[in-house]
Amino acid sequence: MSRSSKKGPYIDAKLIKKTAAAKGSEPIKTYARGSQISPDFVGHHYAVHNGRRFIEVYVTEDMVGHRFGEFALTRTFKGHGRVVKRVIEKT
Repeated sequence: MSRSSKKGPYIDAKLIKKTAAAKGSEPIKTYARGSQISPDFVGHHYAVHNGRRFIEVYVTEDMVGHRFGEFALTRTFKGHGRVVKRVIEKT
C-alpha cells in the first residue's frame, strides 16, 4: 500500500541537510533506504547502506519518485542449483 497523498512523500530530514551541504564528488552516506528521491537529489552521488556495505548510487532524473532501497540490493542471487553432469562408467 502506498503512502497517503495527504502526508506527502517521506524524505529523511538529515538527508536533505546533507544534500544541501554537499560540496564535491564525495558520496553522501545514508542508511535511509525508505527515503524517496526528490528532484533536489539529482546529480549527486549517494552511498546507500544495504545491510552489509555501502552501495554507490548516482541519482538521475529517471529515479525521482523511487526509493533509495530500490537501487541498493540487499541479496545476491547466485542461481538456482547447478546441473551436475555425472559420468557413469561401464565395467
